[in-house]
Amino acid sequence: MNSVEKLAAAITMVEEARGVPLSASCVVHRGEMLELLDEAKESLPSDLESALKLLAARDAIIEEGRVSAEQMIAIAREDVARMVEQTSIVQLARDEARKIIDDARTLVEQEKAEVEEYIDGRLATLEVILNKTQDAVARGRERLAGANDKDVLGQLSDAD
Repeated sequence: MNSVEKLAAAITMVEEARGVPLSASCVVHRGEMLELLDEAKESLPSDLESALKLLAARDAIIEEGRVSAEQMIAIAREDVARMVEQTSIVQLARDEARKIIDDARTLVEQEKAEVEEYIDGRLATLEVILNKTQDAVARGRERLAGANDKDVLGQLSDAD
């Protein structure tokens, strides 16, 4: 189970926890919740490493596209040099070279956009899950803080 799945399981555990009557609080097994959150915390570095690998792969794809475009340009220049003898052939070669360059640039931009969109989607998903987890932890802490206040007030009323 990766960190995203563990965080989702923690959220589910809180959502499905038995409610405390006349309260917005719920009962969650502290040990299970802490274990699940610790496992998620331990998994985050590997998930982050995976995201960094995706970024590296994106950069490799972009570099591959750039190299491919340069190769296409070099090939087009060689073709033009061979056809220099006849003006009409030279013009055709220039047109074809421009088309190849434009196609290569378009392809590189498309691939770059796709990779960035995919990575952005993965990072957005991770961000949403982290925000939900952070909200759940904050609510849990608020509930715990509220429970401690009630205990102190109960002790004061017992002393009277």
